[in-house]
Formats: sequence, structure tokens, C-alpha cells
Amino acid sequence: MDDEPGMLHFLVKTLAPRCHFVMSAGSAEEGEQWLKGHHVDLVILDISLPGKSGVVWLKELREQGFTGEVILITAFADLDTAIEALRAGASDFILKPFRVPQILNAVKQCYERSRLRRENFVLRRATSGSGPQAPRLVGESPAMRSLRDALPRVAAVDSTVLLQGESGTGKELVARALHALGPRAAGPFVPVNCAAVSPELIESELFGHAKGAFAGASRARDGLFHYAQGGTLFLDEIAELPLAIQATLLRAIEDLKIRPVGSEQLVPLNLRIVAATNRQLSHEVAAGRFRQDLFFRLQVVDMALPPLRDHKDDIPALVAHFMAQLAPSLGTEPLQISEQEMDFLRQYHWPGNVRELRNLIERSLILGSLNVSALYPAPPSGAAQGVTDLQTLEKLHILSVLDSVQGDKTRAAQLLGVSRRTLERRVAEWNMP
Repeated sequence: MDDEPGMLHFLVKTLAPRCHFVMSAGSAEEGEQWLKGHHVDLVILDISLPGKSGVVWLKELREQGFTGEVILITAFADLDTAIEALRAGASDFILKPFRVPQILNAVKQCYERSRLRRENFVLRRATSGSGPQAPRLVGESPAMRSLRDALPRVAAVDSTVLLQGESGTGKELVARALHALGPRAAGPFVPVNCAAVSPELIESELFGHAKGAFAGASRARDGLFHYAQGGTLFLDEIAELPLAIQATLLRAIEDLKIRPVGSEQLVPLNLRIVAATNRQLSHEVAAGRFRQDLFFRLQVVDMALPPLRDHKDDIPALVAHFMAQLAPSLGTEPLQISEQEMDFLRQYHWPGNVRELRNLIERSLILGSLNVSALYPAPPSGAAQGVTDLQTLEKLHILSVLDSVQGDKTRAAQLLGVSRRTLERRVAEWNMP
């Protein structure tokens, strides 16, 4: 933005081959009108403009919540002017006349600052939660091999992905693997748990908001879509989104643009969306709780994650993986798991899936032995209290499963992961019908 046609021509000619899009304006008023409907990452702004000066307009921009980089340029400057420019929110300050390498270096530094700011935001979110997991899928069962074989093909494209599976099956792990194996691996991976944000704030959290958009919005704020630019946005528990936000999300996916709450500005998107849910979205659609058009838009690639009870052959490999992963961080020696103990783990139903197994291994490492009693918070009535031997716990578990299915041994055997004949033999050993 400059009132000198020669300088505008020079800057456009220099930057156009190197930038995605370049727009020029001859005054603050002209630039202000243009910015109402467009998003930019960088403004190169002359201080001496007709009408409103560059410094005055920069202050207004920052008050309105513009978070992009701004390079101020001028032919007449002293120390006071430079200080005023930096206080107004300038990223850099360059004196005219300048050479091509000077302006290109300033633009490069602005880009690096912007990239670091986004990365810092993502890292703060990661360290405040459970932290990133290594994108490794453990197990050699047919279900896990099929899932692992599909990852490179799905990761190579930008299509939206829907991950469906019970809680604890590793949906975020798969999402991280898709990100790490794809062309956006160098960009940020931004996870958001839709169930953990209140319905009143989720729209602002995702799309950002302008100053004064609602009560308490004293300044503009970028949303998670902004921080995921160039990378992957992972929308966990997407079935929890209110219907109104589902409509906004559908528009964003289809148009690849978002509009911050209370703003007229459309911000273009350059990211991939991976969504996950522990519910059957087709059932949610039938019940009227989830938009059918959004379901179809997310379901371009639909990946189902199996519950642990369906691939119990992977339990030994998972135990070894968690043992190797957790023992160093806890400062403990890995445990030696006997075959009898491993058989007991295979017989358990694992309602919490892989997450429950990981938690069990962590507790066991802390206690110094396999904490199988943690799988039985409340023994059946009449059972001895304080029982800790493996055989008794195994009996309590089997009896509990039989009780839960009203004595149906075929169903109980399926839940326990054993044959009916094995179950009948074990029950016969206890002199039970």
C-alpha cells in the first residue's frame, strides 16, 4: 500500500512471482475496503499516505484484531517515527529507497515469525493435554494389518476422513499417522475435542471471532482452523457438535473458506480435515441429531477401528509396546508377564479397549506387578474381599460375564474370547452347572 505508482509497480513486480497472491492499493481507505472481504498474511504499508496515515491505520487494524504481519516503509524517518511504528504493531521498518534483497528478506522474516507463532500455539495445546503420540499401529492381526495397509493410500490424498470406533480404540493415533504419512506432515497437527468445548464457545473456538462479536469479545481471536493452516485439523467426537455448527462446518468444508464470528471477512483454507466419533453416525442421522449432508461430506473415506476384543491376538504385542514406552518415563524396570497372566488378559472383555490396557500396564509398572485386580473394582456379592490370586480373579471374571448374559455360555464365550467347550470345561472344574 503506497501512494507512489512507481513504488507499487516495483513491489508488485518483485513479490508476485514469489507469493500466492498480491494486491495493491493507493490509500488506507482503499485498502480498508478491500480487507473487509479478503484475508491477507502480510501488509507492506507506507507511512505517508493521503488521508489517513499508515501508522494511524495500523493502530486501527491491530485494535480490530488483524493478526497478520505488517512492514512499514517510508522515505522520511527518525527515531521517534520508528518507535511509534513499532508500538503501533509493525513487524519491521524499512527506509526508502531499498533493494530487492532487503524487501525479500523482510518478507521472509515475517513468514518465519508467523510460522513460529502457529507452531508455538499448537505445541502449547499439545503439552497441556496428553501430548502427541508416535504414529505407530501395533499388532499383526488381520484387522490391524488391513488398517495399517490402508494408511499410506489414504494419507496421500487430501480427502476428508471419518474414523469410527469405540472410545479407546486409537482414533487420534490413526489421525496422527495419516498426518505423518501425508504431504502435510511438515505442517501442524491440531486436535480439538468437540465434546470438551461448550456449545456456546465451539464456533468461536473453531472459526475465531472479531472484536465485539459477542459479550466479552474485547479483542479479535484466531480459531483452530487458522492454526491448522498447511496441516491437519482433527475433529474428535464430532457427533457432539450442535446442529447449527454442523451447518457452518459443512459450508467451510465445501467452500474451503471460513468466516470468523462477527466478521465479514472470508478466510481461505489450506488444510485437511480428519473427523472421529465413538458413535454410529448413521444412527445419529436417523435420529435427527446429525446432518445427513455433513455425514456424507465427511464420509469420503470411512475407516472403522476394531475394538480390542476383536483382535485379542495383538494383546502381547501391545503389552510389550506399552511396557517399552512407559517404563523409561516412569523410571521402572519392565515387568515379566507370565503366560498364565497373558491368558488372563486375553480373556478379559476390555470395554475401555487399548486405552484401558495401556492404563493397566502403567499402574502395574508403578506397583511392580501385573495389577489384574484393577480390572475388578467390585467383586460379585458373596465373594471374598481382598482376593488377589490370579485363579480366583479369573473365576470371578468368568462368573461376572456369565451373569451379565444371563448364563448364555455361547455369548459369554464370545465375550471372553474363548470357545464354548473351553468355557464349559472351566465351569465344570468348579462343579457348576
